[in-house]
Amino acid sequence: MASRVLRAIGDIAVHLPEVRRNPLGALDLLAAKGGVRAILDLPYGPHGGQSLDLYLPDREAPTAPKAAVVFFHGGRWSYGRKEEYRFVAQALTARGHAVAVCDYRKYPAVRFPAFVEDGAAAIAWALGHLPRHGIDPNLVFAMGHSAGAHIAALATMDRRYSSAHGIDPDSIAGLVLMSGPFDFYPIRGADLREIFGPEQLHADAQPLRFVRRGLPPMLFLHGRRDRTVHPVNSARMASAIREQGGQARAVYYDFLTHTNILAALSDRIGFLLAPMLDDIASFLARRTAEIGRAAARTADDRRHHEEGQPAG
Repeated sequence: MASRVLRAIGDIAVHLPEVRRNPLGALDLLAAKGGVRAILDLPYGPHGGQSLDLYLPDREAPTAPKAAVVFFHGGRWSYGRKEEYRFVAQALTARGHAVAVCDYRKYPAVRFPAFVEDGAAAIAWALGHLPRHGIDPNLVFAMGHSAGAHIAALATMDRRYSSAHGIDPDSIAGLVLMSGPFDFYPIRGADLREIFGPEQLHADAQPLRFVRRGLPPMLFLHGRRDRTVHPVNSARMASAIREQGGQARAVYYDFLTHTNILAALSDRIGFLLAPMLDDIASFLARRTAEIGRAAARTADDRRHHEEGQPAG
């Protein structure tokens, strides 16, 4: 452990100028460069901005990817690029998962609900295309940070978005939602009111409004020092989901803010800040195992039915 800490501190020291100038860029520099293959700029829709980068474990990996994560970056629905989040893909592919890092259309080119529509389109693309890369479509997760968490949540929870693509949003294996704004009604601030369009749309922009039975299990991750999106957003969502009989866990990290929570996703230095990568990996592994057991039971029941025997 001590040697790992020393290596992490050394990595930070080497890239300190970049850390100060461009923290996201520094996280990319710190990410390991091997063990992953990338298929870049795959379109998931006809419009500019509707594209993703797909990262897969190296071809020499002993097994096919365990599951896939569709990741949406943050940026106040108005900035950010998928190329800045390769470090997220690197950390998760190192644990055996495929990762699709998605761009989406942003303000001022579009307003709500266009970016949520893009989230649903990207998830639908993953469900339809990832099986050709050896990924079980029952093992596709959605994940996002900040505005990206809002997009992942609303695209899944409000069935209107998924119905446009003929998919069942409740078939998503689970959601990992970091620092997400889930309840910000009434919308204040001139820029946000502009992003979310006419006032009659504002209530429909709140994921909390769409809590219902049957939602996929969710893991909420939030820094207690987040002053941009208060942790109560995650607390309210997790509580509301559990009240409806769903599975939701909220984890809070004492020293993380709205932005440095991203550094906790780094496979090189994240452990210095919080055990967030381990928490995510545990959630993905647990859900993958649960889905695998359910599939095995279904296959066993079908076999017994075909043989005319009672299921065990």
